[in-house]
Amino acid sequence: MVSSTAGVFLLATATLVLAGLHDKLAPADVIVVPGNTILPDGTPSPRLQARLDAALTQFQAGLAPRILVSGATGKEGFDEAASMARYLLKRGVPASAIIEDSQGWTTDATARNAALLMRQHGWKTAMVATQYFHVPRFRLALARAGIAVSGQVHAPYFELRDLYSVPRETVGYAVYFARP
Repeated sequence: MVSSTAGVFLLATATLVLAGLHDKLAPADVIVVPGNTILPDGTPSPRLQARLDAALTQFQAGLAPRILVSGATGKEGFDEAASMARYLLKRGVPASAIIEDSQGWTTDATARNAALLMRQHGWKTAMVATQYFHVPRFRLALARAGIAVSGQVHAPYFELRDLYSVPRETVGYAVYFARP
């Protein structure tokens, strides 16, 4: 019993990792980037920079005319969305193409906020830009919020903490999937 449960967990984990590593580049109305750690100097952590750079590449390629950065004020004391917006501005993204959501406390909150904003503007499709292990759960959250996810791109950033984050996301995805 234990070995079959472990086998199912490992298979689910491998499936989520492979799904997250498989970028799907497609036009979208907006690229949605969830927040993450802000460094003590107020700049995005390398992990968050990788998410923003992945979104920036797709924006520059013309796959979406705008980028929605979503986060909240974390334990570091900085507004993640504002820090993300500054990062993109310094890399040439016009202010008019950046939308800030400072109420993205969780993946669910980011999805709900993005859905509300998209409905208000008549936008139909989104591309996600996040860590490979987070892509499947983020896509699920957006779809459940009523957003058509047309594409995805993972941040090419890998670190030791992925050994914790990957199995955590497997559990997180199962919880999201099981909810009504």
